[in-house]
Amino acid sequence: QVQLVESGGGLVQPGGSLRLSCAASGFTLDYYDIGWFRQAPGKEREGVSCSRGRDGSTVYGESAKGRFTISRDNAKNTAYLQMNSLEQEDTAVYYCAAGSCEVPDYWGQGTQVTVSS
Repeated sequence: QVQLVESGGGLVQPGGSLRLSCAASGFTLDYYDIGWFRQAPGKEREGVSCSRGRDGSTVYGESAKGRFTISRDNAKNTAYLQMNSLEQEDTAVYYCAAGSCEVPDYWGQGTQVTVSS
């Protein structure tokens, strides 16, 4: 059974940091692109970052550049999103997804990130 489980969300003050984790099961993450998306209330889903399985290259959305870092630990079948210098505008439900960066096949259930003072 293919499954992606996110964790690490929570409440953080502006300027703070969080690290999200995405644990994959039922398939080997090595060969898949793994990406992070987010959706804020009333807004469309937005691509945050993606790591390509074939060469490890990474891409970032404009809002994430310079502040967020995607990584993966294939031995643990887990991907991460390190988020620094968080802003209130980063408040959203964050989802990890695997398959291809453009059209993922598998999605997690999401984890809430709230940036507030």
